[in-house]
Amino acid sequence: MERVPFDPKELDSRETYPSPFPGLPGARKFNTPVAPRDNYLALFRHEMPLWIPSNNDLRMLSPRIDPDNIARCNANDAQAPEPGTMTGGRDRHGIEWVYVPVAKGSMVKPGHPLLTDANEWEKVVPFPDMDEWDWAGSAAANKPLLDQEDRGLSVVVVTGFFERLISLMDFDKAAVAMIDEEQKDAVKALYDRLADLYIDMVQRLKKAYNPVAILMNDDWGGQRSPFFSLATVREMLVPAHKRVSDATHDAGMIYEIHSCGKNEKLVPAYIEMGADIWCGQRINDKETLYRQYGDKIILGLDSDIKFEPETTDEEAVASARRFVRKYGPTMGEKPFLCFSMGASPAFMETVYAESRQMFS
Repeated sequence: MERVPFDPKELDSRETYPSPFPGLPGARKFNTPVAPRDNYLALFRHEMPLWIPSNNDLRMLSPRIDPDNIARCNANDAQAPEPGTMTGGRDRHGIEWVYVPVAKGSMVKPGHPLLTDANEWEKVVPFPDMDEWDWAGSAAANKPLLDQEDRGLSVVVVTGFFERLISLMDFDKAAVAMIDEEQKDAVKALYDRLADLYIDMVQRLKKAYNPVAILMNDDWGGQRSPFFSLATVREMLVPAHKRVSDATHDAGMIYEIHSCGKNEKLVPAYIEMGADIWCGQRINDKETLYRQYGDKIILGLDSDIKFEPETTDEEAVASARRFVRKYGPTMGEKPFLCFSMGASPAFMETVYAESRQMFS
């Protein structure tokens, strides 16, 4: 990418991009010398970007054409939801979800798991016919969002492999099935069938919306540790994810894994399954992970302060300067993202300006 000297007028714009999530402020729009989409994609072309990319450089799409996005109250597209409609419902496998106001999300209706023994999945788990989904109508309805080409588009697949097993069996039975010698082969077969579905979905998403990335949600850990060992993940989850990541790459897209939890020990699995990006939560020691794996996977790195309502602009600016000085010099060797979720506008402006000058 051609080096362009920083011009302070790049900060003059007061425009903002729409927020990808209700309740959060929109990202600041700068007068960038190239489109944020192209600067972001430079990481995957093994080129030096003009500034530190962040997840603000993408717009998110969770199309309501997918029943999972409605059932899980995760629909996020150009169609405003009708009042009172975000209450849950049945997902693409017929599982019923109910909205939980305090969590601002939904959970499987308790007490009636669809599957109690993984060996029975072929008899009881229905799969959708995606030919019945109105892909052309969804693409037309989302045209205002799709036309915003200065930022890349990332489409969310909200329920990954282990999360699907949880929704079918409830968490305790799903966790046992992952290590139970009498159920493991059935779980692998289910994951293989799900991989077929996701590969088909990835191809349809590419055709309908032309995203630059697929964001696969599959939470693997809790606040203190992963749910299972690295060996279990390698055996049970990596092969299925690898099939989907390969198909995503074949379609010319990035495969990002969204996987909550303190999952430091599982980063080798993210790499082996072909994930291009893992942002992860702040509870992970990303500094150590970056040193160890930063040349193998793009990590979303955090500020050294947690942003609270009382955080001052002066504190945010100082943190941003430390961030750029610390990680900016290694961008060419170990590309990374600035994980901007919850970061203040002052922090993001300073990261942009400081890195523009450093990378010019």
